[in-house]
Parts: sequence; structure tokens; C-alpha cells
Amino acid sequence: MKAVVQRVKKAQVSVENKIVSRIGSGFLVFLGVVGTDTETDVDWLAKKISCLRIMADEKAKMNLSLKQVGGEILVVSQFTLCADLRSGNRPSFIMAAPAEKGEKLYNLFIEKLRSLGFKVMSGVFRKKMDVELVNDGPVTILLDSQKGFS
Repeated sequence: MKAVVQRVKKAQVSVENKIVSRIGSGFLVFLGVVGTDTETDVDWLAKKISCLRIMADEKAKMNLSLKQVGGEILVVSQFTLCADLRSGNRPSFIMAAPAEKGEKLYNLFIEKLRSLGFKVMSGVFRKKMDVELVNDGPVTILLDSQKGFS
């Protein structure tokens, strides 16, 4: 699994000009599910994100976890994170999980974060979404469960 985690002041997702999810301060997580991903990847990534200490403390240092500040999480599926551009300029998405598997692991990831005590909102899987955010910092972290295991 691949994730882009952005620390945000607020974020929202709209589908067909209707807001479907909105959060205040917290993390916007763009999630890409790779064809070889399993529940082990879900567990690793959810735990890693839940423990990230990238929220500001009283001295404005990245020292606190999301749980410590009571932040929220917005998860948006983004298969384009699985793009392969090693050959040419047009991306190949052959590495992305098939839709059924991708949706299953995406939903499992959201449930795992909720089970860790977070308020989690989500985009709509397989829909064209408009994502609006106010990046805080900016702080953007890239995570890859396959690289995390090595």
C-alpha cells in the first residue's frame, strides 16, 4: 500500500458537486492499493499512520501524534499512486489492485483506523472526486508498506 499523508487544517471531498466528507484538523490520506497488498499491509500502514508524530506541540515542533491532539482522518482512494512510469511518459496502472480487491482493502484500512480510536471519514471508491484541503505546514509524508517491511 502506498499513502500520501498530508497534515491539514481542514479537508473535504465532493462528488458531483456534493460534499460527501469533511474533516477539521488532522490527516488527509491518499491511499493506493497495490495488487500484491494483503491485510498485513493494511495493519502496518494503519499502525504507522496512527503513531506518526507530525502534529505541532506548544513550541511548534512536530512532536505529537494525531491521537494526542484529537485530530481526524480523511481517507481518499487514489489508484494513481500505483502508477508505473519506468517506460515512457504515459502511466501504466498494472501494479494497482483490481477494483474489488482495492475496495476491500481500502474499507479494511478505514475500519482499522477507526478501531485504533480515530474519527475517520472517506471519499467514495471508484468515483471522480474533488478534494479540497488547507495543508498545514506544509507537511507531506510518503509511506509504502512494501518498503516498510524491508
